[in-house]
Amino acid sequence: QTLFLSLSLQAKMSRPVQARRLEGIDKNIWVEFVKLAATYSKVNLGQGFPDFPAPDFLTEAFTRALSGGNHMLHQYTRAFGHPPLVKVLAQFFEKLLGRDLDPMTNVMVTVGAYQALFCCFQALVDEGDEVIIIEPFFDCYEPMVKMAGGTPVFVPLRPNPPKDGKLMSSADWQLDPAELASKFSERTKAIVLNSPNNPLGKVFSRGELGLIAELCVKHDVLCISDEVYEWLVYDGKQHIRIASLQGMWDRTVIVGSAGKTFSATGWKVGWVVGPNRLLQHLRTVHQNSVYHCATIAQEAVAQGFQRELMLYGKPESYFVQLPKELQRKRDWLVQSLDGVGMKPIVPEGTYFLVADISQFKSDVPDVPSSDEPYDYRFAKWMVKNKGLAAIPLSTFYSEAHKNNYTNFIRFCFAKEDATLKAANDILQKWKQEKTSS
Repeated sequence: QTLFLSLSLQAKMSRPVQARRLEGIDKNIWVEFVKLAATYSKVNLGQGFPDFPAPDFLTEAFTRALSGGNHMLHQYTRAFGHPPLVKVLAQFFEKLLGRDLDPMTNVMVTVGAYQALFCCFQALVDEGDEVIIIEPFFDCYEPMVKMAGGTPVFVPLRPNPPKDGKLMSSADWQLDPAELASKFSERTKAIVLNSPNNPLGKVFSRGELGLIAELCVKHDVLCISDEVYEWLVYDGKQHIRIASLQGMWDRTVIVGSAGKTFSATGWKVGWVVGPNRLLQHLRTVHQNSVYHCATIAQEAVAQGFQRELMLYGKPESYFVQLPKELQRKRDWLVQSLDGVGMKPIVPEGTYFLVADISQFKSDVPDVPSSDEPYDYRFAKWMVKNKGLAAIPLSTFYSEAHKNNYTNFIRFCFAKEDATLKAANDILQKWKQEKTSS
């Protein structure tokens, strides 16, 4: 019996269990930094979620859906999107894109924008296809492309600091047109566009989007357009949807998020909008993976959009109020960071602000044996020693380019004023310590 047991154990352990497509993508920055923040931070400006409440009209809609008389809201709804939600999303995007949309074929609801992205890559990318990713990029794009069998091809936004000593803006980070064009080939299947961009907060201009659109049309390439921060743009900037440019509707999938739109990230309601010729394949992935999203959350989001459709462009619209509020918070954090010598890059959109930490090298002990980039060591040291959590920027770069961008960290300013004040207090105390030492 002992011999049999030992043979069966050997038999069990001799075969690799891991699918090859998971090789090299098992490490995740968020697992490590969320744990560090939970252990050490007094103030967490790391992860991208608000610590202020979702708007009353949204939570009230959720409560009504939960406790109202319609018991069917506790059951499955239509797999590709609750009918009231896809209907109002179609009405909203008709207005934004200036074209007629069919709610049943041009809109699909997903478990957050994250699953929307997963559906895009699984449905549209084949073994050997190349997918262009603009750096810095939201970190899930690369592993998702690899899991679909594709090859990520990276092209960086390059910083051009202003000469007049002013603070840099996210608009100062730009694509080199020739470099971008050189990445397109007959193997290119898609480009991932994220505007407004996480982590930089860059809002791509009409000229930049026109350049990308021209190359997509020329090379017959798809565009996966991650627009989860579409309502969060500042300083009178305008979010331009690439699908509205000539030749782009038919080759673009727009990814959106109720989490970012209505400050309710934990609800995990996202969507895709695009032509049926693309969405029919996303529906195949969706029905064979999660199949369905929470009905009550979809019902509440539908009611939120119905309210916003009525108030579209009016001062009391949440889509008008929220960016004003976040711009104020952004300006406050910009001032705090600038005051202590962390040079902020002023974002045009999103929840995020990147700051240059190159003046702080003397604060962080050097670890000669470590191959970790400076921004990683700095972020870990800062959370452990100062209680302030942020995310190293190099995590948003490919392995090949990581070491070129190690002097920056990313902060999230979508936080209560009390949270930002606590961060400011930490920074001011730090500054005093530096001055007195």
